[in-house]
Amino acid sequence: MTYEPFADIYDRAVTRFGSEALLQQQLAQPLTPTELTKIGDDRWLAAFTQKIFQSGMNWQVVRNKWPNFEQAFFGFDIEKMLLMHDEMWEQKAQDRSIIRHLGKVMTIRDNALMMADIQATHGSFANFIAHYPSDDIVSLWRYLKQQGSRLGGNTGAYTLRIMGKDTFLLSKDVEGYLRHQSILTTGRDTQSALNAAQAAFNHWHKESALPYCQISQCIAYSVN
Repeated sequence: MTYEPFADIYDRAVTRFGSEALLQQQLAQPLTPTELTKIGDDRWLAAFTQKIFQSGMNWQVVRNKWPNFEQAFFGFDIEKMLLMHDEMWEQKAQDRSIIRHLGKVMTIRDNALMMADIQATHGSFANFIAHYPSDDIVSLWRYLKQQGSRLGGNTGAYTLRIMGKDTFLLSKDVEGYLRHQSILTTGRDTQSALNAAQAAFNHWHKESALPYCQISQCIAYSVN
């Protein structure tokens, strides 16, 4: 597979912003593995939950109600989530102080269960994420989709990015570029498409030595 030189992609992104300095101001800085391990697992569950509730809804509405979510779900403490019985979950889903959606509320329990399983083998969910290789990040996306609840599509990947894990994103702009370059030729979420995208980003990472998140941003900026 022949890839466009990343220098050309980067130059188009610079042109969009007018200078390299202005582009650099827009680029995300991923956290180090050490920094990621210090994030509490409750914060990971909270981040997944917020992104799940924002899906298909006005993001600001979710943000405005978020303090109520934190209170209703005991700060997303994993152990407390696992101790809640079915009736209590149903009651939470009827709480007017949050967004009443039983399906999305139940993802909190399901994802807490997933994270508890990971804690048992990796010490903490944060430790698992921190040491997951970015050169195979799509397999982490698949894991979250298969083992978690409503973490497929861009939900899991966007949460990883928000929390500081170095990951590229298959946003509409990035996906469009990869298709234009014939890197993606099948459905976006097929294994072949994800593997092809990962191979391309691994190539550009080796070529540029930039984090995957910055490569992803530069591609988006270069085409939009």
